[in-house]
Amino acid sequence: MRHDLVADMFCGIKNAEMIGKKDCLTPSSKVIESVLDIMKKQNYIGDFTKIKDGKGDKIKVNLIGNINDCNIIKPRFAVKKNEFFTWEKKYLPANNVGILILTTSKGIMDQKEAKVKDTGGRLIGFVY
Repeated sequence: MRHDLVADMFCGIKNAEMIGKKDCLTPSSKVIESVLDIMKKQNYIGDFTKIKDGKGDKIKVNLIGNINDCNIIKPRFAVKKNEFFTWEKKYLPANNVGILILTTSKGIMDQKEAKVKDTGGRLIGFVY
């Protein structure tokens, strides 16, 4: 029984990247699809496809070797719209390197999009 599907997704992608695999399977959910869509837009992963099987759907993620690290942020800290720099310093290696993924009232997005939309939210994870 899985308790945190997003953490399992980040762990699976990170492990597959470290050993040089070209793809990996992750559990499926709407949140995971939104996070993967953000990672695809930022060119961290290739395409992903949903695979239906009897027990529970899976997502096959094509990896392109652009991820150095990705992880979940627990607890899901609340971030105000003017506090992104503090969290970027804490979780990302350098300025303008990587993304923070957060959930907001306007949907799941990265910190750059949240700055443009002038909104805060709760941190889900980071990728660089």
